[in-house]
Amino acid sequence: MEFLAEQFTHTSLLEWLAVSTGFICIYLAAKESVWNWPISIISVVAYGFLFFKEAMYGDMTLQIYFLFTGFYGWYFWLSKRTERNKPITLLTVKGWLISIASIAVLSLCLGWFMAKYTNSIVPYADGFCTSVSFIAQLLLTRKILQNWLLWVFADICYVPLFIYKHLNLSAVLYFVLIAIAYKGYLDWRKTYREQVN
Repeated sequence: MEFLAEQFTHTSLLEWLAVSTGFICIYLAAKESVWNWPISIISVVAYGFLFFKEAMYGDMTLQIYFLFTGFYGWYFWLSKRTERNKPITLLTVKGWLISIASIAVLSLCLGWFMAKYTNSIVPYADGFCTSVSFIAQLLLTRKILQNWLLWVFADICYVPLFIYKHLNLSAVLYFVLIAIAYKGYLDWRKTYREQVN
């Protein structure tokens, strides 16, 4: 317990900002508050700088993508547009094979690039987590149920990576995200079953 307390006292202000705004953003999103978007932008920017500082360049790049989706979400919610109601779909066997192959290829390419051209000490782990997150986000935009399972897997992978990099608050946040992603899966699965019955 003393070890954990000591670790948290050595946590940087940047990580405190990233994690605290991350928690607030998740809470506001669950409440369907439009304020989740500007708070998420603060969290994403803070994490972008944090990952740059920790030489986690794959995750830093992923934050840029999340930044664009944050601004889009904020605009979309403020303009009160409604999208055509798209049903939740399932990932086919072919879809799973393509997703797994894409993660493998993207992980190797990102890992190789970061190992060769950056000072990252975790190039392949960073590349792998980034790749799984990227594919999960892609499936989420397509409203495919199994995106949540990939998010659960990605968050599980991030926890030890963050602990290794001494980003302990982030490890706690991602541990919570595992539960949130699994709850998202259960909620979407229930909706899917209602659709097909």
